Amino acid sequence: MVTGPDVRRRVPRTDAVLDSPTVADAATRLGRPLVRAAVGRAQQRVRDGALTPDLDAVVAAVLDDLPPTASSLRPVVNATGVLLHTNLGRAPLSQAAVQAVVHAAGTTDVELDLATGRRARRGRGATAALAAAVPDAEAVHAVNNGAAALVLAATALAGGGLDRDVVMSRGEMVEVGDGFRLHELVASTGARLREVGTTNRTTAADVSAAFEAAAREGRRVGLVMKVHPSNFRVEGFTSAPSTADLARVCAGRAPLLVDTGSGLLSPRRDLPDEPDAATALRAGADLVTASGDKLLGGPQAGLVLGRADLVERLRRHPLARALRVDKLTLAALEATLTGPPPPVVAALEADLDQLRERARRCAAVMRTADPDLDVQVVDSEAVVGGGGAPGVVLPSVALSLPQAFAEPLRQPRGADRTPVVCRVEAGRCLLDLRSVAPEHDEHLAAAVARAAGAHTRGND
Repeated sequence: MVTGPDVRRRVPRTDAVLDSPTVADAATRLGRPLVRAAVGRAQQRVRDGALTPDLDAVVAAVLDDLPPTASSLRPVVNATGVLLHTNLGRAPLSQAAVQAVVHAAGTTDVELDLATGRRARRGRGATAALAAAVPDAEAVHAVNNGAAALVLAATALAGGGLDRDVVMSRGEMVEVGDGFRLHELVASTGARLREVGTTNRTTAADVSAAFEAAAREGRRVGLVMKVHPSNFRVEGFTSAPSTADLARVCAGRAPLLVDTGSGLLSPRRDLPDEPDAATALRAGADLVTASGDKLLGGPQAGLVLGRADLVERLRRHPLARALRVDKLTLAALEATLTGPPPPVVAALEADLDQLRERARRCAAVMRTADPDLDVQVVDSEAVVGGGGAPGVVLPSVALSLPQAFAEPLRQPRGADRTPVVCRVEAGRCLLDLRSVAPEHDEHLAAAVARAAGAHTRGND
């Protein structure tokens, strides 16, 4: 604590702090307004007596207060055991995708054919990669998220003045995060939603009856939607028509759209009940929609795959312009599809023995920093999350700490220190390693060591 009547007079001048080489470099990198605000906060700490008026101390305080980038978003280590955590941005990008985004950040040939010098179709590299990944699709298109893919399809095929019905099972009228309800999205397009079946049982005959009911009313069915309830499961006395059953009902009458949700493009043995695009198309779906930032492991995007005439109809609809993806998303999507397996795949396929060995090494490092640290290696259960594979439990391994560690790990002192988000369970802070990339183990151990030191000082 710095006291004395002359402290305010000794506060370093703003220009003197800004002229410091390290602060000037930060201003070039982050922008002068952001750095100037940090200088003001440091000066106020001097006036309050919480910081010495020495110029070097003020400069150090400014640098410590500055974020690593000009964005307020902070990278975090996801130790929750939820592989696709919506609140943490879902799928982390592969290094190939990150590099693709960096290269695409400047001017690019996103809509230019360099050979002819003329305008070219936007995102042709990403769509070519998507088409190659799902050869059962006649054509593909990408929009800015999964909900956008659904609203574009419903608008182009049944809404937007067409005034046609969209048929959907009552058991698939789901609500996802933040109160978002699928049937309200469909209604917003101007299409009329025709509900069929019950919450727990819907049959192909129910869908067929919807066509007949619409005809009696002088209406037409513009689209039949089969939606995967990706964030919950209904068990017991249940029934739902298969894609093949619905395809037979819809043949020659209306397009069948299957929303797989999670972005799985082909089947995975470890997720046998999770629908995938290739299987749905082979079963007769006319269109399949999915998300790019879930099990695909890429950026936020909505994927549309299926019949060439329908995909083109969606692509040419006026709404498609409002929903199109930017160059950074296109770059990341293409690199995800053509590059090495993304982190979410590595997390799904992580070996349990290797997870346990990683946990033991981390615990040893933590105990080296604090021999009295209460850290245990325990069995854990991770989940896919993010609207993918509901009910699937992934055996995992976690580091168990006292619950008091959760807050200091989440809010470390120092803007350059990456927060660690854990899972609190039964009064313990669990750091589940299935959702932590191996290259983050060292940071995880160091973060716990710092939190242990803070906890010890707080108890003194």
